[in-house]
Amino acid sequence: MNARGKTTGLFLAFMLASAACSAIAAPRSDDALAVDKMRAAIAANAEQALAKQGGSKILFKVDAAASREAVVTELRDDVYRTVREGRIPFSGLAIRDGGVEIRIADAKDRQRVLGKLVPPTAAETIGVTDSGDGLIRLTPTETSFAARLRELVTQSSEMIDQRLRNSAIRDASEQPDGVDRIRVLLPGVRDPERVSAMLSKRGRVTFRLIDVSVIAALAQKNPLPPGSEILRDFKTKDIHVVLKDVAVEGDDLIDASPGIDPQSKQPIASFRFNGRGTRRFAAITQENVGRPFAIVFDDQVLSSSIIREPIVGGSGLISGIVTIEDANNVAMLLRSGALPGRLSVVDQQVVEPVANAAKQ
Repeated sequence: MNARGKTTGLFLAFMLASAACSAIAAPRSDDALAVDKMRAAIAANAEQALAKQGGSKILFKVDAAASREAVVTELRDDVYRTVREGRIPFSGLAIRDGGVEIRIADAKDRQRVLGKLVPPTAAETIGVTDSGDGLIRLTPTETSFAARLRELVTQSSEMIDQRLRNSAIRDASEQPDGVDRIRVLLPGVRDPERVSAMLSKRGRVTFRLIDVSVIAALAQKNPLPPGSEILRDFKTKDIHVVLKDVAVEGDDLIDASPGIDPQSKQPIASFRFNGRGTRRFAAITQENVGRPFAIVFDDQVLSSSIIREPIVGGSGLISGIVTIEDANNVAMLLRSGALPGRLSVVDQQVVEPVANAAKQ
């Protein structure tokens, strides 16, 4: 069976719940090594297939500038959350010249904030300038920017891999190429323009309320309210009537990851919002307890369930997932809508089989 075998199953429903990151089981390091070995084997097979039958090569570049901007934005959100939770008086919180500035009059309060944001373990990732008059400037270091860029390359590669699978493009591979680039090998594919257009398209994730005034089974037979639309379920193709208004955009997602629920022992996918998304998500769940809610990916309903309680912590869980592989796929879809910037094509070319090239 091909190493890129089709993903089976998917998920049943999602459960919104406050969730600390520590509740999610992190992948083991030996698992990561096994994945790296498998990816290397896939790349080697793709190289051999490309030489034998020809195909295409595409070189993508991730958006390093957008990645840097995301790091600074998240730092600002962390600063705001810290002063809010600590009830610390402040003023002038803003992003300026690649860093975050905030004015805190009391010296003890400044130390409290810095103690939480820049512990000894974070000294290599955040630089601090204290002017002495209450103004603090925090700046992510190049080490921090580089780590985020590596993460962006990894997540973009995962997105490319999943889209190749969904498009039934076999024997392909994607590998990091330098600091900010990804090389894709496509044996047998003679139209790289089509594939590059598909892969560089950014997925859109939205969080939206379901219209409870319409019976889904009758939605296609009767006129819909002007503010609603019919969307199909990602897996079952069942009908959902969803409000057009977006409650929270996928741009406000910071991350999504697969894991195991420590209580149910079942696979889950967790997600986390930035500061703006946290506030919007808290407001929409506080105002709509008891109503159904949907996560939509590219105009298909990824998952839906009932809002059981206000969710103010900025994170949630998708449950009812069958396998850890499915949880990884769900998390990947969510991350694809949260990736900063866009993939751009640096180069694409059609490659002739080695035997044919030798004859020319």
